[in-house]
Amino acid sequence: MGHDDAVSRPTVVTDIRDTALSVDEALAAVSHPRAGAVALFVGTVREHDEGREGVTQLDYSAHPDALEQLTAIARSVAEGDQVHGVYAVHRVGSLTVGDLAVVCAVSAEHRAEAFDGGRRLIEELKATVPIWKRQAWAEGDHSWVGL
Repeated sequence: MGHDDAVSRPTVVTDIRDTALSVDEALAAVSHPRAGAVALFVGTVREHDEGREGVTQLDYSAHPDALEQLTAIARSVAEGDQVHGVYAVHRVGSLTVGDLAVVCAVSAEHRAEAFDGGRRLIEELKATVPIWKRQAWAEGDHSWVGL
């Protein structure tokens, strides 16, 4: 494989893990000498949802096929014009307010392609990858989201 072949293949990194996520890891994964832009999305646990305050904890669960689906989306985004790197990692397990739940990054030649790829990546992930969250509320009850 020649050098030009290596340049033409974007890096794709995906994972579903029960350990803390890292923005630095995402940026390093999509770093490329031809990339002039990186679009980064970080989803965090917030203290409210469904028009209600008092989220105390989230428990994320993933279907066994979730990683395969996430990887297919990331590879599709990587085929985009001038894209050099795609990173999408989602956390599972117990998280508290402020924790990182998902980190996505797309590097590309220019900002338009990076933004377009990044938006497509997170929107398709949220719409189609089977990951659910159980929210615990300060009042002691809970609710499921994404089932």
